[in-house]
Amino acid sequence: MANRLNRSKSTITREVARNGGAGYRADHAHQMTRIRARRRKPIPLPATPANFVAYGRDPKAVFAFERRLGELLIGMGCPRMVAKILSCLFTADSGKLTSAELVQRLRVSPAAVSTAVGWAEGQELLVREHGARRKQRYSLEKYGGHRAVLASARATLLLAAIHREGAEILGPTTPAGARMDKAGTYLQLVSQDLADSAERRMREVFGD
Repeated sequence: MANRLNRSKSTITREVARNGGAGYRADHAHQMTRIRARRRKPIPLPATPANFVAYGRDPKAVFAFERRLGELLIGMGCPRMVAKILSCLFTADSGKLTSAELVQRLRVSPAAVSTAVGWAEGQELLVREHGARRKQRYSLEKYGGHRAVLASARATLLLAAIHREGAEILGPTTPAGARMDKAGTYLQLVSQDLADSAERRMREVFGD
């Protein structure tokens, strides 16, 4: 059976032993698997941080908002763990949390937090600060996503450059080359507009 199903012998042995042994029946095993799945305990919500009950807040409402925000970020292409970390930082009054606080808050491993933070830092979605005793603290940037917007503008500019390069290689007078050239021009203009708008709006909103 292991050879035919391309599974290890131990997997087959555990499956048979768990569902009747010598009297194993596929329909019964399938039914029992569904029952066990329904019995699994739900993932517990993280402990309520003390600052969530300040200012008369409803902790349940805060958690519900945090989950909605995380799902929105995931829908926009943000990795799941990064979305959870950003949601925690957005709802923290200080806008800052240590790695240990994130581990406790999300009930995940330090490695999971470290990997996600590394990705988010590369995208300029958060800032890493070094404190006493080599303790690292992560925070949202001061200007509400300004650096992330500028990073997006730079990425768009790089995309414009590769389109221009493609146009030269393909030949600007060919159909493919002309299409690449126009796309490069469009992306370059959009990148510049985005960067200029971000700087202007940053000064308007934050006063710097």
